[in-house]
Amino acid sequence: MKLNYKIIFHFFGLLLLFNGGFVLLASLISLIYKDGVTLQLFLAGIVTLVIGALVMLFTRRHQKEMNKREGYIVVTFGWIIMALAGTLPYVFTGSISSFTNAFFETMSGFTTTGASILNDIEAVPKGVLFWRSLTHWIGGMGIIVLAIAILPLLGIGGMQLFAAEAPGPSADKLHPRITDTAKRLWLIYFGYTAAETILLQVAGMSFFDAINHALCTLSTGGFSTKNASVAHWNNEPIIQYIIIIFMFLAGTNFVLSYFAFKGKIQKIIHDEEFKLYFKFIVVFTVIAACIIYFRADIAASTINHPMVWGEAESAFRHGLFQVISVVTTTGFVTADFTMWTPFLVVLFFGLMFLGGSAGSTSGGVKVVRHLILIKNGFLEFKRTLHPNAIVPVRYNKRSISGDIVFNVLAFFILYMLSFIIGALGFSMMEIDFKSAIGLAASSLGNVGPALGDFGPVNNYASLPSIGKWWCSFLMLIGRLELFTVLILFTPFFWRNR
Repeated sequence: MKLNYKIIFHFFGLLLLFNGGFVLLASLISLIYKDGVTLQLFLAGIVTLVIGALVMLFTRRHQKEMNKREGYIVVTFGWIIMALAGTLPYVFTGSISSFTNAFFETMSGFTTTGASILNDIEAVPKGVLFWRSLTHWIGGMGIIVLAIAILPLLGIGGMQLFAAEAPGPSADKLHPRITDTAKRLWLIYFGYTAAETILLQVAGMSFFDAINHALCTLSTGGFSTKNASVAHWNNEPIIQYIIIIFMFLAGTNFVLSYFAFKGKIQKIIHDEEFKLYFKFIVVFTVIAACIIYFRADIAASTINHPMVWGEAESAFRHGLFQVISVVTTTGFVTADFTMWTPFLVVLFFGLMFLGGSAGSTSGGVKVVRHLILIKNGFLEFKRTLHPNAIVPVRYNKRSISGDIVFNVLAFFILYMLSFIIGALGFSMMEIDFKSAIGLAASSLGNVGPALGDFGPVNNYASLPSIGKWWCSFLMLIGRLELFTVLILFTPFFWRNR
């Protein structure tokens, strides 16, 4: 079956229209704050809109059917096209003059990685900073999921796109129709963003800082409007606790949020992935907080309250914040965890591979995959003792098919191979071992802060140009969960049948 290129490009045009509309919104923020780049942002938005409209116009007569192959192409190349178009606000305003740097910043935004090449964030015009945060927010739930909510208007079904965008093992649906699912997800996403913005402003943030951090928290992105990230508010615990709560929610399956609003609390309590996600955070927070509190050298640089209770609270808060930030792959920082003990550095490195829940905006492997791997591993002992017994893996009291278990195993192997190849790629650029493995884990998991020269208090500006393109590739395959992108490199994918 030949590819339907017209529908593919028609969808690219639609994505560019979305992109252009959000750039115009950033130009409005620029106008309100009079930052001097309103015209440039407006022109970047118009150029993107015009290109998108022309592409849609020339491909308006297309077949309405979209198969799975076309879905994978639209998702992968759609992200690349969005990233390419997203460089225009940076280039037009001169905020980032290098195209490589602009593409890196945009890909980091859309993939919700949060790695940045900006050395002085606070000097960047507010309209550009808002666009930067918007790239997180758009990418967080997936521009594809947003678009399929309106695809019926174009006469196109969106199930293939949803499957390619969210290929995790969880198949929970809020509503039988995929477009209604997308609308409900975005309603929850928007509601959380608005709620966090209001709470942060009440807690003492300016409206601009509040809305930007809300956009970047719910998307588990990590871009901040301050050079010190959330450490800028280390003396205002309430602000950090608000961000902690919403990072936790963003790393939770959004389907569970829907159940909570419907009053179906039992579904949340009995969800195995949620329980393991919660337990991981509790255990790792206790470990981190205790080490911070009892190690005087760490406490001196991290704790900012002189009272005994204040010290305990501060140790708990910094430990909790960094654990949730890394587990959910948000990437906000309140302290440089690479300056803590070697044990904690290794612990946080390991957390980069954990990830949040399936159906969340987090990156990483995802908790449900770890849960299935652990359960299957223990069951192998039973199968060894009782080779004739049928012992299925169970999740939420239901048997999981062997296909899903094999998919999870294949994903994990492919993820680790991608990490190793990613680290080897960085080592070929003469980057030291610690920095190379940190870059690979952080980029692939969409975490943001890495290790070594690219730790939490540093940025990626010193990375060679080829390293930034390699990082961008790892960010993309990590965000789209490997199979969606890597399948395009297989010969049989392109064969017409």
